[in-house]
Amino acid sequence: MSSESVDGQWHDVAAEGDIAEGAFEVVETDDLVVAVFHIGGDYLAIEDVCTHDGAELAGGPVDGDQIICPRHGARFCLRTGRALTPPAYQDVSTFSVRTLHGRIQVQIPD
Repeated sequence: MSSESVDGQWHDVAAEGDIAEGAFEVVETDDLVVAVFHIGGDYLAIEDVCTHDGAELAGGPVDGDQIICPRHGARFCLRTGRALTPPAYQDVSTFSVRTLHGRIQVQIPD
């Protein structure tokens, strides 16, 4: 499951089992793009934006529970959103994930 507990709407991501281990799916709303990763049997969701320069993180290499920005190599923890290496110093937002009736859903704040 995930990190932040906030009020918000649950958005459908995919059927349980559709996101392979190590893979991801992207969900877009009017205000956010969220990447949901399947790592170590858990579904983890982060805002799909590098805090260093605004690049997409999804599609970058995944190393354990870390995502590496494909542009400049900053690392972020997929579990906590923490910025782990320069050139990023600001954390990325994380979101709650659940499975309900065989569907993976992410909670995005209002």
